[in-house]
Amino acid sequence: MSLRNTLTLFAAALSFAAAGAWAQQMPYQKMDAPQPTDGSGKIEVLEFFWYGCPHCYAMESNVNAWLKTKPADVEFKRIPAYAGSWVQLASVYYTLEAMGKLEAMHTKVFDAIHKDHLNLHNGKILDKFLSDNGIDPAQYHSVEKSFSVVNNLNRDKQLTMLYQVDSVPRFFIAGKYVTSGDIAGGNDKIMGAIDMAIAAARKEKH
Repeated sequence: MSLRNTLTLFAAALSFAAAGAWAQQMPYQKMDAPQPTDGSGKIEVLEFFWYGCPHCYAMESNVNAWLKTKPADVEFKRIPAYAGSWVQLASVYYTLEAMGKLEAMHTKVFDAIHKDHLNLHNGKILDKFLSDNGIDPAQYHSVEKSFSVVNNLNRDKQLTMLYQVDSVPRFFIAGKYVTSGDIAGGNDKIMGAIDMAIAAARKEKH
């Protein structure tokens, strides 16, 4: 083998190794099964969460800070993951949304669970929590059974399955990329990973 060929192979090996290292360090991944977005033309960022998840609670301040500077071409949506014991608190999310109370109550639900240690799976405790926050429990339970809430929960169940969500918080960008604490290398790196994935999705659009 000539020296030129040897050097060429060595350079190729270095390039391959560098590419492999870069891929391992990427704080987001391509999805195995890409999903269609809402068709608005914006880059869609979905957060699957569960009110009972301490990591989701810890991420709230980071998400809210990021939302204040979110690019205009990005659409952010929260989705309460639908699986097992998570379902009841997903129902809380969609019922409050249907009542027009979600914006005022979203953080309060998180705080009730993680700061006040309330078991909102317990009907009596949930009713008292609602009453303490100016919401009529009877009206809440009526809305909870409405077509709107049931329809949202059914759609939620499908999305949780399609996106193969088995842990939270988990973020999906443009229906193509996914990141989470384990992928990004820590929850503190998630928002930066989202920005990188948005940049990649934006580049693909042009």
